[in-house]
Amino acid sequence: MLITGAVLERSGAEAPFARSRPFSVGELDLDPPGPGELLVRIEAAGVCHSDLSVVDGNRVRPTPMLLGHEAAGVVEEVGAGVADLALGTRVVMTFLPRCGTCAGCRTDGRLPCEPGSAANGAGTLLGGGIRLHRAGPAGGPQEVFHHLGVSAFATHAVVSRASVVPVDDDVPAEIAALLGCAVLTGGGAVINAGRPAPGEPVVVVGLGGVGMAALLVAVAQGHEVIGVDMVPGKLDLARDCGAAQALTPDEAADRGIRAAVVIEAAGAVRAFETALALTAPGGTTVTVGLPAPDARAAVSPLLLTAEARTVVGSYLGSAVPSRDIPRYVELWRAGRLPLEKLVSSRIGLDDLDAAMDRLAAGGELRQLITFERNDA
Repeated sequence: MLITGAVLERSGAEAPFARSRPFSVGELDLDPPGPGELLVRIEAAGVCHSDLSVVDGNRVRPTPMLLGHEAAGVVEEVGAGVADLALGTRVVMTFLPRCGTCAGCRTDGRLPCEPGSAANGAGTLLGGGIRLHRAGPAGGPQEVFHHLGVSAFATHAVVSRASVVPVDDDVPAEIAALLGCAVLTGGGAVINAGRPAPGEPVVVVGLGGVGMAALLVAVAQGHEVIGVDMVPGKLDLARDCGAAQALTPDEAADRGIRAAVVIEAAGAVRAFETALALTAPGGTTVTVGLPAPDARAAVSPLLLTAEARTVVGSYLGSAVPSRDIPRYVELWRAGRLPLEKLVSSRIGLDDLDAAMDRLAAGGELRQLITFERNDA
């Protein structure tokens, strides 16, 4: 079938991206779903730093690639062997499929799925295939790589059954989309990796989409939360989201803030070092941000030893999506998790270049691409 999508033509383009224009929006051919796969009509897709990291070259991925990994949509066709999802079911798309049998999958979310990670790195679906094609420069067909098994910056996607989690119709598409990355990653950093004791304060360093999701989940769990960021507007929003305090890194240091659980969600060296400095003796620093591969931070091994500190890396919030997404849905349904606050703007596919500039500048939480249904 013919779909419309935004393809990243090259990685490492120069900013501002609105000028260098690394994306091209146009028609692509999408193959039918193979065994164990689904065709999903995309309803909403979020713009995340993991997309930006491919655009700016911090994450090496094959190109051309149809980006987008945080999304929700409706099942329109199922491949052979998929018997548990009815047509018309709304699904959350997650960026790390889990095979369920490898050594990573047997760690209850602590380690990524090994085949899923390999497929993501290669730009294929979990089964190894590529379903996206277009006319190449020489006129022949050209494969277009998948992004993290999803490729949601398009009207439709073919994905592995292992890349989706069904949700009920009362969960709006925009909320469902956020569950697939921002909430799984940020919320999981709190619940699965940090595991603060009941009532224990939590510090969140870096209040982008993932960090603010961590803040919202921690508040929903009854914790006093201190948000830390350098952008004044994000500090104001953190207070609106229930933070007991919202401080700059310097203010947090001057006030002697220390907590048993500190979440770093910015993916920057200074943020990681700030999070370490705000962690109390015996406490845990959880890092979910994805800095540049060559980034290096200063860490005192003596401090870790003498103060019995723990540093935990958490990928996708150490989540098992099929287990965790229903938990967040119930919190949202009960009015305790106001995920609507994460949506900072709504855009179209043609706005993606400028959207990446706004994301890089730190002024956005989640820019959502929304698609109007067209059955004509």
